[in-house]
Amino acid sequence: MVVFGFFALVLVAVYWVNKAVAVFDQLISDGHSVRVVMEFTALSLPAVIAQVLPLASFAAAVYVTNRLSSDSELTVVQATGYSPWRLARPVLIFGIIVALMMSVLTHLLVPKSLEQLRIREKALSGSVSARLLRDGVFLHPVDGVTFYIRDITEQGELRDVVLSDRRTPGRDVTYTSEQAYLINDEEGPKLVMLSGMAQTMNLESRRLSTTNFSDLVYDVSELVIAGRPNSRRLNYMPTWELITQPIAAAEEARDTPGEAVEEGHLRFQLALLVMVAPLIGYAALMVGGYSRFGVTRQIVFAIGLLVLVKLVESLVTDPVRADHTIWPLVYLPSVIGLSVVWVLLWQASRTYRPRRRRAPSQEAAA
Repeated sequence: MVVFGFFALVLVAVYWVNKAVAVFDQLISDGHSVRVVMEFTALSLPAVIAQVLPLASFAAAVYVTNRLSSDSELTVVQATGYSPWRLARPVLIFGIIVALMMSVLTHLLVPKSLEQLRIREKALSGSVSARLLRDGVFLHPVDGVTFYIRDITEQGELRDVVLSDRRTPGRDVTYTSEQAYLINDEEGPKLVMLSGMAQTMNLESRRLSTTNFSDLVYDVSELVIAGRPNSRRLNYMPTWELITQPIAAAEEARDTPGEAVEEGHLRFQLALLVMVAPLIGYAALMVGGYSRFGVTRQIVFAIGLLVLVKLVESLVTDPVRADHTIWPLVYLPSVIGLSVVWVLLWQASRTYRPRRRRAPSQEAAA
């Protein structure tokens, strides 16, 4: 467990830093504060932990088994009568403990964190100050709209504003004003432009018309809340709902029933994989026995077996998504992994007895 904690900490740090950098670039570019960035990275942490736990448990089992083999401790223990099956018992107990931790993550923490992350994303999508109030930058809040502010005063006055709206087919409208203010009312945020001009280009007739105005109100609510669906996603729906009501869950999330069933059973499969991974690492190192040259080949062999299990996991994804009635295929990687462990431990437990050479006198008499 100590070695597992070390590997988990290292892998989580690596994965989390990569995730945090991507979130940092996206949120800072939208004008959000560092506090919001830290909040989003913290909410993404349970999903990162769930990704690295299988690798950490596998690495811990391989490291401990390799250390016992290098120090000849496995040789001494086996000489006292302990078989590879008996020595696999603590590895199995360790795998069960980690599997329980993974179950808490996949069924509770990860769905809740993703749901909270979704809520925060929706809340920030309506932040007018974060999406529009940035001076000296050409912003594209939605497709077909370009917004520019030369300067923002301390009193909240917007200087030299340019707003280009190309969302209407066959017509482009460009608003320019010397002064503008961003206000909120009951219907949503509004942009009030003063002393400006509206230029309308008819793309079919190629005719430009201009209109001068002293004040103009432009609704910018669509620029900050557009494209934000309210339906739930599969990855934060309850597991019981995904398994018992896959069709209703898929309709709400606008996905297929196969994807709903796969998401529900995959949460159990990840817990099983965390238990199988250390057993694969232990069994692969037990096959070779003790060698003063180390167990490098066995370690490479164990990594290859883990890659094989993950390959099977990717191969069963498309069939299950296409037909939700064949959901037992989701557990095929764990079944194959346990079968490999059984074969390796059976091979390691076989007693090899070299053929005894006959004495010279017996050979002469023969």
